[in-house]
Amino acid sequence: MFSGIVFGTGRVVALERRGGGLVLTVAPPAGFGSPAAGESVAVAGVCLTALAAGRRLSADISRETLRRTRLGSLAKGDLVNLERSLRWGDRLSGHFVMGHVDGIAKILAVTRAGNSWTYRFSLPRALSRLVVVKGSVAVDGVSLTVSARRATSFDVAVIPETRRRTTLGRARAGDAVHLEADVFARYGRTGWRRRVKPTRG
Repeated sequence: MFSGIVFGTGRVVALERRGGGLVLTVAPPAGFGSPAAGESVAVAGVCLTALAAGRRLSADISRETLRRTRLGSLAKGDLVNLERSLRWGDRLSGHFVMGHVDGIAKILAVTRAGNSWTYRFSLPRALSRLVVVKGSVAVDGVSLTVSARRATSFDVAVIPETRRRTTLGRARAGDAVHLEADVFARYGRTGWRRRVKPTRG
């Protein structure tokens, strides 16, 4: 389990196809540490298992994960958000993030709004009941708050620190991202979800 507070970005240094899967190797940023073999790490919001401790992070990616995520489209040199799993007693500054991607969305627009930026994302139909105004959502593993909601899209506000620390600072309209709905929205009462109505626009 994670919090969506990304430590920083790592750079993809190798991708090795094995059978129907893939072994991904990433060079983490300074201070990230060396996850032990078997430790869960969020890579672009996807929960992966570290293969061995060391300066570089390597993880197996199964055929099923490749089917459900965009990790298979990564290339050497790409940056990915990294977060180590929560420890008992850690502060929870974001929200509970499982690292189980619910869908892939596209960035529709990025606009400056005062001292922050507004990002607009497409909203997959399967997630339409789980993304609500003032609710949480993880975008490529980044914990964000929904500021506006429409039938087929939603907005979030991104502050300078988040842009600097994550891949959102380099993201552009048209880029694909992983989406994970808030676990509380997923398992919330059906009646509560039915009362949520998207704004028009």
